[in-house]
Amino acid sequence: MQNGMEQKIDGVVDLLMTDYAKGRVIDENKMFEYPDKNVVIDILEKLKVVIYPGYYRNSNYRTYTVRNNISILLEDIIFNLIRQTAIVLRYSPRFENADADAIHAESERVTFSFLKKIPMIREYIETDIQAFYDGDPAAYNKDEIICTYPGLYAIFSSRIAHELFLLGVPLIPRIMTEHAHSLTGIDIHPGTTIGKYFFIDHGTGIVIGETTEIGNNVKIYQGVTLGALSTRGGQNLRGKKRHPTICDNVTIYSGASILGGDTVIGKNVVIGGNCFITNSIPEGAKVSVKSQELMFHYSSDKPVETREINPEDTCFHKI
Repeated sequence: MQNGMEQKIDGVVDLLMTDYAKGRVIDENKMFEYPDKNVVIDILEKLKVVIYPGYYRNSNYRTYTVRNNISILLEDIIFNLIRQTAIVLRYSPRFENADADAIHAESERVTFSFLKKIPMIREYIETDIQAFYDGDPAAYNKDEIICTYPGLYAIFSSRIAHELFLLGVPLIPRIMTEHAHSLTGIDIHPGTTIGKYFFIDHGTGIVIGETTEIGNNVKIYQGVTLGALSTRGGQNLRGKKRHPTICDNVTIYSGASILGGDTVIGKNVVIGGNCFITNSIPEGAKVSVKSQELMFHYSSDKPVETREINPEDTCFHKI
């Protein structure tokens, strides 16, 4: 009986070995040439402790001062970030054929350049926390926002990943933002540029594309897409502005889609729920879907009642 099972298993293994020998992308063995996702996520979580030193701690270490805690964390982050960056730099054409010493030197340079950005990242995140507190009456204190709000975690991950993206680090930034995406339902490409006081309310289903530019004091609700008008051009579109620009003091309500690299949403604009926008909106406009209609069914012996919702023409830029 056992021999029969072993033979069946050997047969399946032989079948797979033959399949692995076909030379396709999925057949490549990059076990030691590919970044470790778990290590990258661990770096992100340790950076969360560095960003919020009084809110999170690493249970692996026993320290008595903030300085000691941060020093130990940074040693761990530096070691692993240099190592993971050295792996992914070979995805860059500049380092595809570089020797190990050149790769290590660049990985170390990138790592310390990134770490010097942390005070700036913390400055921006402080404004995000304030935006969450000012914008959400359900937030009773800032500790609640830091410890529980998925939108803030997505923004934190995006700000970390964006700085690595700007330093030319392949793959690692995307691993970080996709980890946040899996936890929060909020998909922000690490190439996205985001100003201060950014507020994501609820957040589930938000998609923000690579070349999106977001100004200061912008508020976005669940289900919003800031995307490309078309991706049929495929790789020919790489490096081109495909996603919209959102100027300062804009509010975008749930379900709205704003598409296209030439689309600019002016300052102080309010975008109503479920709007589909592919053209620029002038400064100060309020946008809503034209002539919404509600239907009320009371009972079988009463007729259906309909009511149109038409915002005042003076207040809304209709689409």
